Order: sequence, then C-alpha cells, then structure tokens
Amino acid sequence: MGKLIYAANTSLDGFIEDEAGAFDWSVPDEAVHSFWNEHERGIGTSLYGRRMYETMQVWQSDDWLADEPAVVREYADIWRDTDKIVYSTSLADVSTPRTRIERRFEPESVRQLKQTSGRDLSIGGAQIAAEAFRHGLVDECVLLLCPVSIGGGKPALPRGVRLDLELLDHRRFDNGVIYLRHAVRHA
Repeated sequence: MGKLIYAANTSLDGFIEDEAGAFDWSVPDEAVHSFWNEHERGIGTSLYGRRMYETMQVWQSDDWLADEPAVVREYADIWRDTDKIVYSTSLADVSTPRTRIERRFEPESVRQLKQTSGRDLSIGGAQIAAEAFRHGLVDECVLLLCPVSIGGGKPALPRGVRLDLELLDHRRFDNGVIYLRHAVRHA
C-alpha cells in the first residue's frame, strides 16, 4: 500500500506562490535539488491539478537541460519515469508519456490507487491537494520552508481544514531552507 504525500516548497509565511503566481523565490540550490531528487525517487505516481501539470511538463523536454547541472538533469529523468494523473475538466490532451487525464477528483478512486500501489504517491497543486486533505487522503506532508516571507499568495495548506500532524523528520540546509516531514493523523 502506498502513502499519499503532499510535498511543496513554501515561504515562511505559508505560501507556495506569491500574489502574481510567481515562485522564483523557491528555486532550489544543488543540495535542496538533491533532496527533492531523493524524495521523488520513491514516488510511483504523481497526482496533479492542471496548472501544476502544465508547470511540471517542462521536465519532459531536453531542449533546455543540456547546460543544466547534473542534479537538474537527474530530476528530469526521475520525473519522466513517474506515472502521472492530471485532474482537469479543461485540459483537452496531455503532452507527456505515462500521463492520463481524469475529469473529476474521485476520493474513492484515490483510496483504491493507494491500496493497490506498491510505491508512494504524491499530490501537487494547491487546489487538488486541498481536496485530498478534505477527504482524509493525505498521509504525509513534506514542506521545505524557504527563508522568505512573501506577504500573500496561494496558501500551501488548505484553509478551513484542521490537520493534526506528527513530526517525523526535519533538517536544516546551508541555504536556510528547513525541511519538515509530518504524518497526518486521521481521526
């Protein structure tokens, strides 16, 4: 059985993007990128909302990767080797292999996927993750707190949902980023 893991870079004041939709303040250095590579290596299937999928599909292209550091190119390989499910009512088609569209987020289907998966699953995109939190589907929350306060934007965690968490792991990176991994306690 796989765990559903919500993972995100977040500002110290709790946002994954600023009010303009930018997240350039969270670009990882080599050590943080290596951490994300190791984290993503354990993921068998990634669940995305449309916007997150459109952001992530850049990893399918080799055009821009040639001059990037090895750690960045490695992430592209990891991403390509992961199955992807995109939840969207507006996306007509997907442009990446190992990817399928689901028109609706069905909590019972996600439960089934978790039960039958031999690897962990990730969920990315604030809106789709909020749905998963509301339905008690998220097992772990991995946040990398970036040393910046952006004053507003898209919240990393859903509003109006109480989450009781248990700290499982933490780490401080040399660039000031703090890694926190929590189990979500289900009633």
